[in-house]
Amino acid sequence: MELEITLQIVLVKPPEGVDYGVQKGSGNMYETIQKQRSNGADLNFKFLITIKGEPRKDEMPKYSGPIVQGPTGGKFVYIDIGTCAGQVGSIWSRRLKVPLYTITWKDIDAVNKNPKLILETIVPGTAKDGGPNCATVKPFNGWHVRE
Repeated sequence: MELEITLQIVLVKPPEGVDYGVQKGSGNMYETIQKQRSNGADLNFKFLITIKGEPRKDEMPKYSGPIVQGPTGGKFVYIDIGTCAGQVGSIWSRRLKVPLYTITWKDIDAVNKNPKLILETIVPGTAKDGGPNCATVKPFNGWHVRE
């Protein structure tokens, strides 16, 4: 089985004046898509990933596509921040790693049966130091089915 599902990341109140975007590709061969400059309000990123595997055979789905990063069993999506998102002159050069491991076959079945549904996660945009949140999202409340 192979299908595409829609994911949405809501980045809650990231610091103003900083560029954010979804990383497509990896290594030195990547581009930042859906680039947005924060004005202090929430930012939304919506994109597709590919799901492979068989629920009867595979305990967890296999996440893939040009936006999916990381090794098997540790897949994630990057939000590029500041210079990593191509912002010239930014004092910030960070990436936020949003894990995919909480997306289950049950979630995939729900969004596959109803095209009005998506999988969404809401993550903090500001770190404890007051700058953009970076590294792996913590605490991570996972992905949730929503309309």
